[in-house]
Amino acid sequence: MTSSLIRGRPRCAKAHIWVRVAHAVVGVVVGTGWLVLPVMTVGAQDPVPVTPGGTVASATAPHQDETSAVDLLLPLIAVVAAVGLAGYGYLRRTRRARTRTTPGIVSVAPPAPTPADSERQARAALVLADDCVRTSREELSFVQDRFARRDTEPLVQALRAAETELAAACAIWRRYEQGVPEDDVARRQALVGVVGRCAEAGRRLDAQAPALDRLRDLEGPGLARALEVAEGRFRELTGRTPTAEDTLTDLHDRCTPAAVAPVTGYLEQAKDRLLFATTRLNAARQSADAGEGARAAGQLRAAEGAVAQADVLVTGVERLATELRQAADLVPAALTGAEAEIAAARKGGVAVALTSGELHARLAHADGVLAAVRRELTAGPYDPLDALRRIARAVERLETGHAGAPSAAALLVARSSVAGAEDFVTVHRGAVGPQARVRLAEAVRELGAGHAGRADDTAREARDVAEQNVRAHGNPHTSADGDAPGLAAAVLGGVLLAEDPDGGPPAGYGGPETRGRHRFSAPD
Repeated sequence: MTSSLIRGRPRCAKAHIWVRVAHAVVGVVVGTGWLVLPVMTVGAQDPVPVTPGGTVASATAPHQDETSAVDLLLPLIAVVAAVGLAGYGYLRRTRRARTRTTPGIVSVAPPAPTPADSERQARAALVLADDCVRTSREELSFVQDRFARRDTEPLVQALRAAETELAAACAIWRRYEQGVPEDDVARRQALVGVVGRCAEAGRRLDAQAPALDRLRDLEGPGLARALEVAEGRFRELTGRTPTAEDTLTDLHDRCTPAAVAPVTGYLEQAKDRLLFATTRLNAARQSADAGEGARAAGQLRAAEGAVAQADVLVTGVERLATELRQAADLVPAALTGAEAEIAAARKGGVAVALTSGELHARLAHADGVLAAVRRELTAGPYDPLDALRRIARAVERLETGHAGAPSAAALLVARSSVAGAEDFVTVHRGAVGPQARVRLAEAVRELGAGHAGRADDTAREARDVAEQNVRAHGNPHTSADGDAPGLAAAVLGGVLLAEDPDGGPPAGYGGPETRGRHRFSAPD
């Protein structure tokens, strides 16, 4: 059955028009009857009185003429008024029907968004959904430190569902960037899918935010325990930071600057976050003592966000040190395994058909890479992860189809690249745009699928784009924070939502509707 919205004006509207026309006609008929009535009743009037002398009284004639004129004028005015009102009502109804937007009336559709508008909307949706997922993950870590698994399972499931929706949105956008699909209508639908997936991710988190608040009860008795958890993690990080500084110094002695570059400045940023956390934890304590539960909860959430990011930064230094040690231990085995792969390729053990010229060129390149790595091992400090990356790539180009130490080397390198990009985006999300986030999501997918080489390349691309975004945004450590230590860095890191001059509310577990629900005034 075809909808009345598609056919045009609904039948009920036509019925209303005919009723109004009938009313107008009735008005005209009544007015006309009123006009004709005096004429029809002239013959029925009483006889003209006769004087005793047999003559008609002379005073009656003027009276009859005057009464007849009045009787004709009033009905005429009524008819004209009825016709005028009917015409005016018809014009108004016609004009209103053309512009009405109420259900049942077809209105002029607003202009369709341009492809550029749709792309901007999709990019904004991706950034917002990614921020919501990351901040929800941060607050959830504090909840899990305090409550049992059965209490937090619904929150974890909602976060996982949001992560799934976000990953699907990133995959759709990535294909869109690559020109898939090609049809214009299908491409518009792809953008709609990106926005819809991101909205669903936010909805999942928004739906569970009230449950998290009830569980934590930050504006009630739960605030004291939550403060203890946050302060405990703060003290633990404060103790780990000097050790991480010693570790970083040792890395500078053993490796090249390029090897340590992924965590350059991390400990300084961690100290900045911890300083900000100190201020907010003190403010939360003061607000709690003053009975200001809502403000105390907001200050606590800001402190928790800063502590979580300081943890990411310190852990990033520790993890890189571990990865570099593992890589250095794996380099000799990777060299031996690569030599075995080269020997197998020379004997014709190549899984893909190559011309003799192509095979010779690839073998020569692999020999050159192995020789360069051996020289670096004896020349002084070097980058073990980069050495493994070059060995794995050289063997991969031979396409022998074998697994061994070079494959293990490729996996270690890919994991390091993905983790490094993840850390960088997390602690700089206030400035990182959608391109880096989508590339990072793709790197995670490739790593999960066992495509170590592609995961490494994509993660490094994501890190490069994210660093460009931060450089364009500016370095927060060169700005004067005045009486609010670490405020600029907290905004850059997404700890605060940058909605107000004081940095805005802290970000918490939830989607777009609930993540900024904890508000506070800036400390004096």
